[in-house]
Amino acid sequence: MTLDYITQSGQSDLLIEKENCVATVTIRRPPHNFFDSSLISRIAKIFETLDQMADCRAIVLAAEGKSFCAGSDFSKRQDLTNAPDSQGEHIYKAAVRLFRIRKPIIAAVHGAAVGGGLGLALIADFRVCCPEARFSANFNRIGIHPGFGLTATLPRVIGAQRASLLFYTGRRITGNEAANIGLVDVLVPQAEVLEAARALAQEIAQSAPLAVQSTHETMRRGLADAVSIAIERECMEQDWQRSTADFREGTKAMFERRKPKFLGA
Repeated sequence: MTLDYITQSGQSDLLIEKENCVATVTIRRPPHNFFDSSLISRIAKIFETLDQMADCRAIVLAAEGKSFCAGSDFSKRQDLTNAPDSQGEHIYKAAVRLFRIRKPIIAAVHGAAVGGGLGLALIADFRVCCPEARFSANFNRIGIHPGFGLTATLPRVIGAQRASLLFYTGRRITGNEAANIGLVDVLVPQAEVLEAARALAQEIAQSAPLAVQSTHETMRRGLADAVSIAIERECMEQDWQRSTADFREGTKAMFERRKPKFLGA
């Protein structure tokens, strides 16, 4: 598959641009850029194609709208308590492909990265964000186990102690707080997030491409396999928790914008 084919294939919710050995893939599902299995699979296919292109040395993942990505859109599921396990597995298994990309990825996080959206931001080697950005691993706050490989990726980036705190509380942190704990690498004004992400990608692209790729493979050695193992556990736990009263209460409270009243059942 060529970049021209991808660009012309009618994928209106994904925009692919390339300039000076840097490709930018932009999610266009505003305002919150909710994902589904189709979107993650297509992003993976695009990244795999770019990975094979000699004139692409780094990839920027960006988004349009208010949020970077708010994860899955639970409001479109007719029965939240019986959401098909195969859907979650398919999304997560497609996500593993993103961790096998050999070229550096920079996420341009201009808004909220919540739940699976945080997982998507963590496929990247580096994250560029702004003070207005928000990050939350809010799974436990809606009564379910974390997903999208976050139990492997978040501790790797910020340490097990901080990751556990974010998981258990579901708290939402600002771009400034994220920078302080090492969750993001570059903090700029909101209007400059995409430009700064592309500038970092261009800086990487100026290094020797074979050396960068081999170093990238060394630095991320074992990560995709670790994510794959974590996802197997995440899917298993999410499967039975979808049928709990706490999950029903958690998602209901989320829609009603109130604090949940969990029963432990």
